[in-house]
Amino acid sequence: MTNSPAIKTKKPKLSFWDIWNMSFGFLGIQFGFALQNANVSSIFQRLGAEMDEISLLWIAAPVTGLIVQPIIGYFSDRTWNSLGRRRPYFLFGAIFASIALFLMPNSPVLWMAAGMLWILDASINVSMEPFRAFVGDNLSSEQRTMGFAMQSFFIGTGAVIASALPFILTNWFGVNNVAPEGEIPDSVTWSFYLGGIIFFLAVLWTVMKSKEYSPEELASFEDHESEEFQTEEMTPEAFQIHRSKQLKTGLIMSIVGGLIIALLVIQNLDKELYILAIGLAIVGVLFLLAAMFQSDGRKDGAFTTIMNDMLTMPRTMVQLAVVQFFSWFALFSMWIYSTPAVAGHVFGTTNVDSAEYSAGAEWVGIMFAVYNGVAAIVAFGLPILAKQTSRKTTHTICLVLGGLGLISIFFINDQYLLMASMVGVGIAWASILSMPYAILTGSLPADKMGYYMGIFNFFIVIPQMVAATILGFMVRNFFGNEPIFAIITGGIAMILAGVLMVIVEDKDDVVLQS
Repeated sequence: MTNSPAIKTKKPKLSFWDIWNMSFGFLGIQFGFALQNANVSSIFQRLGAEMDEISLLWIAAPVTGLIVQPIIGYFSDRTWNSLGRRRPYFLFGAIFASIALFLMPNSPVLWMAAGMLWILDASINVSMEPFRAFVGDNLSSEQRTMGFAMQSFFIGTGAVIASALPFILTNWFGVNNVAPEGEIPDSVTWSFYLGGIIFFLAVLWTVMKSKEYSPEELASFEDHESEEFQTEEMTPEAFQIHRSKQLKTGLIMSIVGGLIIALLVIQNLDKELYILAIGLAIVGVLFLLAAMFQSDGRKDGAFTTIMNDMLTMPRTMVQLAVVQFFSWFALFSMWIYSTPAVAGHVFGTTNVDSAEYSAGAEWVGIMFAVYNGVAAIVAFGLPILAKQTSRKTTHTICLVLGGLGLISIFFINDQYLLMASMVGVGIAWASILSMPYAILTGSLPADKMGYYMGIFNFFIVIPQMVAATILGFMVRNFFGNEPIFAIITGGIAMILAGVLMVIVEDKDDVVLQS
């Protein structure tokens, strides 16, 4: 690799409004996520999906994320054109996500709605993934916690409005919230239309109002060792060790995945359980292929580079990955099962075509608006708490409060008291959206910021796949088709994530405390 410039400077300190503008696009991104999370399960049910099929129908979205995120990160690290480095991806993803938001509520059949979820999630990932690296590119270590907190603020604010849109349209503007069997209510349809418009305009604001440092400018900063994207050379001995590790990892994953598939076939278990096993086997094969493609000690091409760097993740990233897994498993259990859980547990109905079920679904939107509102308020307090304690301690406290909030839903039968549960969830949500990224950024090599941010999102996607794969099986076979128990499971997972923060090393903690 080439040497960095001899003279290094500090990144300029950006103003509050600079950070505001570079984060504003998350307002739109969260409109897409919030509308998806609060309404897609009920859309699936209205189009004929059974309760135990809902989690399986969600699986296309995380599978897409696994493919899209590292690829977008890898290429955004290597992009520089008239729009910059990360901004072309913001804009491209926003255009396609907005189109998907317009089309989804008009899906005439279940398979089309599932396809629109796939396209929507892929497009959101294209926009969102470079936003995380954008903070690492533009902000110094001292300002990164504020940068991610600002993103949390816009995520919370966007989700408050988006989650409440069907309720607002029905109760403030008289839009119909009941539809014939097999159709989507007008309140949901118009919410998706508004979401598509806001998604595009918010991202466009960030594209037009923010700037990016050129590769030469980035290379001149103290916290960037190099911005030259050249093929890395290995000694023959190091190459053999690395290739042996790839072969061993690939072989183990392939064999374990194959054995699990065989066991599932022999036991004739549910089809959704095959997904994780097949995924494990496929990743194993990819590692084997990457080892075979490298014959001379060079990391040739995007595929081998992506597969190589998966095995050389920074230690802090590996530690945070475990925490992320349990945190996001908890969140997905809530997003997938809140509507049927609240409708059945509090509103007393499982009939998706009833007015009571529609009221329950709308109330879930209000609950989601509350926890996102709490997150937006709490976001700016987290850097203060982190400075007084540490980012690790702050995240631990928030995750435990979130887990207790999820568990408490089981003990509540009054719809208004559910808002107290959402306060704990909102505190955790604010921290999940900021603290892990603020800790992670200080441990990443600058010339792979986007790529590793994409890989880090694996630990958002993988728990979604696990939740979508096993929770339907658990609800049907262990929880008596009572989705409230899936949410309790999520609460326990979130508390465990908080406990596991003890293993995480925050390399920038000294900078934060100074």
